[in-house]
Amino acid sequence: MNEKAKPGNNLLPTGHERISQLEMTGIVKRFPGVLAADKIDFDVRSGEIHALLGENGAGKSTLMKMLYGLYDPDEGQIRINGAEARIKNPQDAIQHGIGMIHQHFMLVPSLTVAENIALGMKSSRGARLDLDVVSERVLELSEIYNLKVDPGLPIWQLAVGEQQRVEILRALYKGAALLILDEPTAVLTPQEVDGLFRILKQLADDGHALVFISHKLHEVLEISQRVTVLRDGRRVNSIPTSEATRPKLAEMMVGRPVLLEYEKNAPDPREERLTLEGVSALSNRGTVGLDGASLRLRGGEIVGIAGVSGNGQQELAQCITGLREITAGKVTVDGDDVTNAQPSVLNAMGLSYIPEERMIDGVIKEFSVAENYVLQDHGHPKFTWGKIFMQFRKIRDACREAIKAYEIKTPSTETLVKSLSGGNIQKLVLARELSRDPGVLIAAQPTRGVDIGATEYIHQRLLTERDNGTAILLISEDLDEIRALSDRIAVMYEGRIVGEVENQDVDIEQLGLLMTGGG
Repeated sequence: MNEKAKPGNNLLPTGHERISQLEMTGIVKRFPGVLAADKIDFDVRSGEIHALLGENGAGKSTLMKMLYGLYDPDEGQIRINGAEARIKNPQDAIQHGIGMIHQHFMLVPSLTVAENIALGMKSSRGARLDLDVVSERVLELSEIYNLKVDPGLPIWQLAVGEQQRVEILRALYKGAALLILDEPTAVLTPQEVDGLFRILKQLADDGHALVFISHKLHEVLEISQRVTVLRDGRRVNSIPTSEATRPKLAEMMVGRPVLLEYEKNAPDPREERLTLEGVSALSNRGTVGLDGASLRLRGGEIVGIAGVSGNGQQELAQCITGLREITAGKVTVDGDDVTNAQPSVLNAMGLSYIPEERMIDGVIKEFSVAENYVLQDHGHPKFTWGKIFMQFRKIRDACREAIKAYEIKTPSTETLVKSLSGGNIQKLVLARELSRDPGVLIAAQPTRGVDIGATEYIHQRLLTERDNGTAILLISEDLDEIRALSDRIAVMYEGRIVGEVENQDVDIEQLGLLMTGGG
């Protein structure tokens, strides 16, 4: 360890002190119609990484937002080093030595590292900027905690992992003795995760207290000393990590045993269903989004697309499904050229799509469950009379069957989709797309924002479809998901497919190198 980083050394700005222990007791938070936090107790100590686990809506984010001053608790108490602390806003939290690293970075791309860190802080020179002072302190902290970053570089020139370092540096610069990390590995490569964990362990060794929020159970087991599990706004239990296992933690989160490892049948590749030959397209910014991508997908197999977010995955899915113009190259489905074909044509040819943004591209939130279920097939003869009039009873009956088959939790077929949880909305999209018995299924981030129970269900359905002969293209930023489901894995970097490997031959280090353009 760097000599400057030994525990007990005063690296915090004047006015801050170490947080020996922070305690939250009896914390209650109510929103209209929802009890988001129900008398939750939580504590974290100096030198400890305490993991906070729970499904979506369990209360994790609500609890931490109260600690950071974004919400005001209705009941309960927060104590720091035994003294009550009133935290009404993030500025109060910062004054108490509490920092938060958000999942989606809060950085200004056009500003430099030093400018982002100085943003909102008083200059030591009054009206004059003191970026040289800021840069010097940033370099000092970078050296102490191995957070290597150039304070003079603009944010847009930094890799994702480097941007996260800037977020950590900013919190440390402001004197954070306690760091809240919300899903910190969500957009990192395996190598960047390893680097982050080294940094977090060094911070803990130096006496910082860390709260680590993650849905990745193996990461929790690797990085934390204690784990607290929340469910339905209540604390289930807090246990030492040494006593935890993945199945035990999953059961605590869901309230029942959860299948974490899948027994897959050996792949049985059939005829070629989807091909891409040198496909290119522009991004939403008018730059190159997809750059000569080539891929072949057969029936009875799942091909996973791995890559750091923003490397052409979205453009790839949209080019295949007719939602983005292809500027070069060719796409075929079952041997037919469908380059720049309309989505309705592709649907009729047996191509289904689970979109990345379900609330934008997957459903109409003001429509009912039944209306969303027949969103693309409402004109089909099985749902109409004389090809003009809709037969609402048949629509409701078909929807009820799907609700039962896919275990969708909804009061009725007439319930507005916006009232459903994310997992149930995703199950509805899945039910609709699979109801057409597709030959090709494009599944983009199919379990993003979905709890562990719904994830288990969706994974099982995808494997069943694969065994039934469907050709599935799985696009996901979750490497665990890619490795659990895929037969082959292709890696995207800067709009290109830069490598492809059979799943059984995959090397996680090599995969990580490919994801950053190496390998």
